[in-house]
Amino acid sequence: MDKMTLSFFVAELIALMGMMAPIWVNNHKIKKGQLCQLRSEMLRIYYHNREKEEIRQYEYENFVLLYEAYKTLKGNSFVDRIYKEVQTWDIVT
Repeated sequence: MDKMTLSFFVAELIALMGMMAPIWVNNHKIKKGQLCQLRSEMLRIYYHNREKEEIRQYEYENFVLLYEAYKTLKGNSFVDRIYKEVQTWDIVT
């Protein structure tokens, strides 16, 4: 590869990286927003049922799906404690 081809390749690579940076930043912001929504919905379900320590089956199934999505997106361990507690509750149909 000659110098001219190499410098053209490097220039193209830099331009491509410049175009990708805003996309990465936006994706990061979207991910944080999704984590916030998932955590908020899990907390809503948790506080709605905490006093009775029982949860309807459809709410429990939804809670598990929310938790799995939260952990897939690398959500922190704050929700782990709540998830473990909800697992000890009675599930009513």
